This record gives sequence, structure tokens and C-alpha cells, in this order.
Amino acid sequence: MTENPPARGTAGPVRQVRPRTEGWKQQKDAAGRPLLQFASPKRGKPPVHLADLTADERAAKVTELGLPAFRAKQLETHYFRHYTSDPGEMTDLPASVRDDLVAGLLPPLLTEVRRLQTDRGDTIKFLWKLHDGALVESVLMRYPGRITLCVSSQAGCGMNCPFCATGQAGLTRNMSAAEIVDQIVRANRLIREGGLGEAEHPDERVTNIVFMGMGEPLANYARVMQAVRVMIDPQRGLGMSARGITVSTVGLVPAIRKLSAEGIPVTFALSLHAPDDHLRDELIPVNSKWKVDEALDAAREYFDKTGRRVSIEYALIKDMNDHAWRADLLAEKLNARGRGWVHVNPIPLNPTPGSVWTASERSVQNEFVRRLNAAGIPTTLRDTRGKEIDGACGQLVATEADVAAAASS
Repeated sequence: MTENPPARGTAGPVRQVRPRTEGWKQQKDAAGRPLLQFASPKRGKPPVHLADLTADERAAKVTELGLPAFRAKQLETHYFRHYTSDPGEMTDLPASVRDDLVAGLLPPLLTEVRRLQTDRGDTIKFLWKLHDGALVESVLMRYPGRITLCVSSQAGCGMNCPFCATGQAGLTRNMSAAEIVDQIVRANRLIREGGLGEAEHPDERVTNIVFMGMGEPLANYARVMQAVRVMIDPQRGLGMSARGITVSTVGLVPAIRKLSAEGIPVTFALSLHAPDDHLRDELIPVNSKWKVDEALDAAREYFDKTGRRVSIEYALIKDMNDHAWRADLLAEKLNARGRGWVHVNPIPLNPTPGSVWTASERSVQNEFVRRLNAAGIPTTLRDTRGKEIDGACGQLVATEADVAAAASS
């Protein structure tokens, strides 16, 4: 245990717990530093799917099958509007070509292994098996007036953050754009069939996407952006609002700057978790490459280029990063870059099986939020959903039980 500066207006040392792991061993490189995996391991690629292709590529694929190009638009309607890949439901297509079209452009991508639902029925966690046996999860949540899906963008994660269950297993591989999109299509199908309870209106579907499932989205940049383009395409995709899509990162600065230049007004979220490099180096290993100030500068640049207010995600961990002086330091750093560009979302830590830490005390959470708001930083303590089914932030991981279930599916 070490001491850090006391909170302003107080005297004496502040308890400081250092990051460490328990029950699992953090992967490290030859120099003893936490291992970062930016490149996806070589594995067999998933089959090419409609959602991986541009509109022109879809038409070309259909003509390769010896069919008129307009059949691609019919397939798009079935998949993106009716949420089906079942040729038996495609009655506007000639019966003689349905199977070939579906096999060529709508190959199966996700096999549902397990579905867990909260007692209230407003949150569902899916365990999916990919074509090569890799396992990923997504979480569907109903709120008043909206439905949010937390999607995975990688099987596993290479960022190696010690408090996140997903990072314990390392990176298995990047997901394809279509594997990302298919999580939404499958969720929409379930909603339409009444699996999330009584609908609020006839056309109810997923309205909000958060890239906060398994994986570091910006480490799978090209495929994530292809998936986003499909999500927001009003004619040839899902027709969602870009403003309802949140792309989160632990701070891959070059990719943040690239995202700023896309011209797509998604919501950008920076998972910060500590305002000082001394602690963040240990909590978020990628901080060894791009420091707090670099990540915040890139986040401010995102606001400048898009006009979209940035979210700062901050998991409140008892006696580790929840000190009042850290709230003050965070406010200083954010205000130094101007006003009105940022919103902070603290969230009490969701403990994981390998964690020695727990969420901050309620009074500490409240004081952290109070200090930020008092400094003029809009701050909202975020609601946690799905803890009872291990579906909350940082809890998504393929367990031994999941692997066993997948082997029999």
C-alpha cells in the first residue's frame, strides 16, 4: 500500500490499493510489461456475408451466382428489415434460387449457445459461438423509450486490463463486420417475437448500440466502421441513428483521430478510469503507449471535429481510483481543455471472478460525482444492468461452463 495526496480540504494519508490480479495471471512481455495485442491472431476467416460488402459488391456477388443484381436488394430487405436469413420466409424470391442466394450471401455466423435473462425480463445476455468455435457475448437491455444492445467487436480482448474479465483470456481474434451486425439482427428478431416482453409499439427494435462488449473496438477499426456504416445506412442497411451508436476505447490515440475524420457523428466514449498516469499505467496497460493527456487531447479533437459531446467512462473502484483528489484532478484536466465538450459517466465497478477489488462505497461515489459537478463537469452515475447474469460492464467472459455448453451445441 502506498500513499497518495489527500483529498483537498482534508488532512492525512488516503488509503491506496494498487492494481493486482488474483486467480489468474496477467500476460506479460519479455520485459515484464503487460502484454498488448493489437494484431488479431491468424485464424480461419468467417464466411463472407452481405453485411461485409458494399452495395456494389453485393450486386456483383449476386451476378456471380447467375442472378439479376436487384436480387441483392431483396435480400437486404429480408435481412435488415425482416431480420431473417431463412429462405423459406423469402416468398418474393423464386423458390429455385432462394437456397443458393442465402448460401452465397447470408451464411450462418452466430450460433446461440445460451441465453440468460434477469428476473424482471428487461435484460438478456446471449452467448454466441462463431464459425471457428470462438465465443462472444452481447447484452440486450430495455429502458423506458429505448432498447440498447451492448455488442462485442472481438472474441476476447488484447488490452489486458487487470480489472476486466474479458481481458483475462487475451485476444482470440477480431470479429467480422457481419458478425458484429448479426448480433443486432438476431436481437431485433427476438424483440419482434416478444422475447423482451410486451412491445411499446409495433416496430420496436434496437435503438441504441454500445461497443462495450468483448473487445477493444478501435483495435478492430476497419470492421467496426464497416459495421457502423451498415447500421446507419437508411436504404441498404439497418437505418439506425449514428447518434445512438457509442464507440468506446481505452485510448488508442491514432485510431481516435481517425474516427474524428470519418464524418460519422457516433457518440465517442473514452474509458479513462484514472486521471493520473501513475495509476492508469497499471489499470490500463495501453497508457504505457498513449498517456492520459494524449488521450484527452484526442477526445477533445473528436468534439472539435464532430460537435458531439464526449463521454468519459470511469469505473469507481474502492480505495483505488475513487479518491476525492482524483475527482478534482480529473475536473482540472477536463476544464483545461474547455467547457461544454464532455460528460463524465462514473460507474460502480462490477466485480469479476478474478478481482480483488469491489465497487466504491455509496458515500464515496456521491462525493466523487459531487466534486465533478461542482467543478462544472456534467456528471451522471451510470445505471448498472445485468450483474445478476454476469452481463454488466467488464463482466463479459467465456467461462469453462460456457465452453462446455458450446462444445455440445
